[in-house]
Amino acid sequence: MRERVLGYWILAWVGLIGNIIALPIIALIVSYGPPLKVANITLAISLGWPSAIVGIVSSSALLANKKWGITLTLISLSMTISGTAPYSIIRLVNFKDIFGIGGLTLSTSLFGILALIYWCNPKHRRTIRL
Repeated sequence: MRERVLGYWILAWVGLIGNIIALPIIALIVSYGPPLKVANITLAISLGWPSAIVGIVSSSALLANKKWGITLTLISLSMTISGTAPYSIIRLVNFKDIFGIGGLTLSTSLFGILALIYWCNPKHRRTIRL
């Protein structure tokens, strides 16, 4: 009998929908304006879009009950946190926009940390079929 993991399906669907929505939001932030324009373009091309694409693939694998989906999810979340955490700190220190892009990226990195903790649960690796 398989052990049931709470929140698996909800977070897999939220991940899929959130990563699909993230692609145009990243494009919007890139075209936002002059402050940190080079940083916006660099982070979007190097971390933002690749992380969202890996997130879409990993969420699809999770919905198909593939074990390798968890590995891709951990990679995607790590990429998201490594890009949004430093970027949000710089925006909050330099521009003090807690209700703007700085606050959005800070909340994204905090939710990413919580999701990373959830997906590191060893129950996921025991209950999913190959």
